[in-house]
This record gives sequence, C-alpha cells and structure tokens, in this order.
Amino acid sequence: MDGGLRELAAPFVVPGPSGVAIRTRLKQLTAADEEVLRRVGAHLGALACRDLKARCHDGLGHDAQAWAVRKRELTPLSSARWAGSITKATHEQWALARRGALAHLQSLQAGVRMLRHRLALPLGQKGGKRAPGGYRSRREWHAKARRLQVLEDRLARERAAWEAGRVHVVRGGKRLARMRHQLPVARLTEPQWRARWEAARWFLRADGESGKRHGNETIRISPDGEVSLKLPAPLKQWANAPHGRYVLTGRIRFAHRGPEWADQVAVNRAIAYRIHHDAARGRWYVTASWQKPASPAVPLAAVLVGGVIGVDMNADHLAAWRLDVHGNPTGNPRRFCYDLSGTTQHRDAQLRHALTRLLNWARACNVRAIAVEDLDFTTEKTREKHGGRRRFRRLVSGLPTGRLRARLVSMADATGLTIVAVDPAYTSKWGAQHWQKPLTSKNRKTTRHDAASIAIGRRAQGHPLRRRTAPPRAHRSDGHGPRTVQAGGDAPGREGPRPRLPGPRTRSVPPDAERTRATRTPTTVRGVRSEREGVPDPLPLTD
Repeated sequence: MDGGLRELAAPFVVPGPSGVAIRTRLKQLTAADEEVLRRVGAHLGALACRDLKARCHDGLGHDAQAWAVRKRELTPLSSARWAGSITKATHEQWALARRGALAHLQSLQAGVRMLRHRLALPLGQKGGKRAPGGYRSRREWHAKARRLQVLEDRLARERAAWEAGRVHVVRGGKRLARMRHQLPVARLTEPQWRARWEAARWFLRADGESGKRHGNETIRISPDGEVSLKLPAPLKQWANAPHGRYVLTGRIRFAHRGPEWADQVAVNRAIAYRIHHDAARGRWYVTASWQKPASPAVPLAAVLVGGVIGVDMNADHLAAWRLDVHGNPTGNPRRFCYDLSGTTQHRDAQLRHALTRLLNWARACNVRAIAVEDLDFTTEKTREKHGGRRRFRRLVSGLPTGRLRARLVSMADATGLTIVAVDPAYTSKWGAQHWQKPLTSKNRKTTRHDAASIAIGRRAQGHPLRRRTAPPRAHRSDGHGPRTVQAGGDAPGREGPRPRLPGPRTRSVPPDAERTRATRTPTTVRGVRSEREGVPDPLPLTD
C-alpha cells in the first residue's frame, strides 16, 4: 500500500471446531472402585513413562517400525488397546514438546536479533513505530551486551538440541515438578504435593474405535451411564465382570452435550475417554471426546447478509458494535467485561460468561457473523523490544488471544453463528480517527475501543475504514453524485441527493387560486389609515 503501510490480508471465515470434549464427575465410587482406578492408573503410568523415555531416545530416527516395536513390548504388560493408546499419547507428547522447542528457539532468535539492532545504535537515539531506538545510558548498554552473550549461548545450545532431535519433557508437568522445591510458597505439604504428582503421572486414557460396542472397548460407557474398563494383564485378579473387566459402582450423566454423546454411543462411533483424579478436591472426573464432521464452507458474502457485529478484544472487556449491510453502526455500543485475575478456572469462567452474553446479543440482533481480529502477539511479547515498557508488556501478555478465539469459535458453532477474522492492522488508529468523534454526543461517550470495533466490522464487510471519501475540489457539489463510498448508488437509504419524483411535493392537492381569491373574505377594514395613505385627516367635527 502507499505511504509505507503494509499490505492487508483479506478477511476469511474461521472454520468450526473439528472435535468435541465434555466432562462430568464420577460419583458414588466405593473404596474398591478408587483402589482399582489407582492401581490401573499407576501401572499404566509407569508404562507410559518407560515408553516416553524410549521415544525420546529414538529422536529423529523414529519411524513406523520403531513404533511397532514399542507397542509389542507394552502389549504383554497391558493389552493391545492399552498399548496403542500409550504409544499414541507418547508420540503426541513428544510432538508437542518438539513444537514448544521450536517456538522457544524462534523467541531466542528474535531476542538476539533485537539486541544486536539496539546495541548497534548510538546512545539515546530515538526509535520509530516499527523498531525501538538505542539504549538510554552506557550502563544499560553494558547490561544488554552481557544479556546478548547469555542469549547467544542459550541459542546455540537450543539449536544443537533441535538439530539432534532432543526434547525436554516431564510426565506430570514441569510446573508441578518445580513446585516440589517451593512448597511453602505453594502452601502445600509434601504428602499433598506427592498426591498431586502421582495423580498427574497416572495414565487412564483410551482411544475410541468405530464399530465396536459403544465406540470404545477399553473404557466403555453405556447409554445408561455404566462405566467399565478393561484391566491390564497383571491386574486381572481385580475383575468383577467377564472378560477381565471391572464395572464401577457409580453411574454418570453428561449434562453438557448429553444428547450428542448419546447419539455417538447409539451408533457405535469412536469416542475417546480419559479418567482424571483431582487430588486437591479428592474427586474423579471422566472426559469424553470425539471428532465432528467438517462443517461445509460458507461463503463470506452469505454470512454478511444480515450485517455483522465487530468485536474489539481488550485486556478487561470486549467492545462490540452492530453494523448494517452498508457498514453503518446501528444502536449503541455494547461492552462485555471480564476479570482475568485469579485461578485458571476463574479466568476460563469469566471468558465463557462474556462470550455467552456476546452470542446471546448477536442472536437477538438476527446477525449471523461476528468479526474479530486475527491477533498474534508472538513477536510483540519479546522483552528485548519493549524492555522499559513494563505496563505495555504486561497488557499484551495478559490478552487471551488464542484461548478466547478458540472458545469463541466453539461456542459460536454451537449457536449457529460464524466467526470472520480480519487483519488487525490500523483498526484502533483509523477507527479512532474516523469514527470516535462523529459518534460521540452529550448522551453517549464513544471510546477508542468502540470505534475500533466499527473498523473491524467494516473491514470484514469489505468497506473502507473511513466514514466518507471527499471528491476532488472541482467536483465538491451534489450535482456530481454522492460524496461517500459507503454504499452504492442503488442501495436504499444511502447518503446523497434524493431522486426527483414527478408530481406535487406535498400530499395535499394545490388549491384553485381563482376560486380561492373569489370566495376569500377580505381582512382589510375599510376606512383605516392604511387605506387612505397620503390623504390628510379631516378636521374634527364639533357641535
């Protein structure tokens, strides 16, 4: 684009989720049930740890033959289906650690590149919008030079590990492992931490199989809520049902998406189950997940027929405004607030509550599309670029871009709405420039975020972000057509001169002038001064 602006990406319809995951609590478990679950989880968890070690040892030399060898070694100690689930979970965990290593490597490269750029500039040199300037003092320059050496050493070490195929992964989580050395800070005792650590390393997870009974032969849940699992070979003596199975005493019921799960079970489609123990609360949960058929691709023009709702995401709220088909904001802006402080469950609940209110409002407005920004702050979170701007770094890091978008896409798909992603470039700047002041009145204060939501919605519709485009100086008159590019010439309700309609300009019939003049009662009084202008008054009569 002209003026040094980067090229904008075209808006696109975000595809819906490819799977569903629901969770419920396992209640009414006896002491024998919990003991069996603990033994099975600990036994399979030990096998999973052994298999993960073998997978990490193979590194980049792993292939399908090595996978088959690992599965054959685990089958006698568990079963063929348990072994398949363990090896698949191990491969996914290794791949996730590999992607994390790549992201860390790219972050180190960006930090080293930024440090080299700023160290090469003179002290005190001001930066621009695209790149920061030099450091403020010699002391800061020296500290950053030392940090550059540290990052270069770390980058060389991570690059060597990446090329060799080594990954750093911990079953149970690195965060929980480090918590062992900070128990007073975490307000945990050693037995409490040990219970959480062991529960996190258990393995009670089975992949589904289409065509099998109820979609899963390893962990089977019947339509009436009966839960049974296939016991590994060393634990056959704990079976209380035929064919080496154990049936739990309690029954389950999925409150969320229960009918969908029942439909999957009725036709024996593949459903994966995972049994999880929350050691902090002392509760057992079961999670069911299955794949969904891909939704048919909907054209962008089809979802924008009824208008669009533009949403600007911020650190503490969602600013939304409804736009009609011509890109004009209608009604008043809406704000959906949330609080992202506290625990993970609290933050997730806040996001779900805000998105639920947004979707309910969209359905009440009969709008089929919600426009959001395609945000990615991977390059903006680096400490080396915004080292002194701690508030800005904290603000950017606190935006739940990935989680909010995934949650919004999933919830919108369930309500029949479509998400449209647009390029986030210049939406806040141009929205405030062209829309904030005109939409601010004595009774309504339009914020910068509200104006940005209008810019996001107009970009999704393909309209320019400016309110109107002025014609050339020589053509600044209504005789040369409308002065706006907001809507076409044939669009009803557009800005511009109205067409001249034949006939009278009023609904009443024009009066007959002759008849009116003949029958009109005169309002002039004969003999008054106005009738005899210029004639002197006679002398007053006296007796």
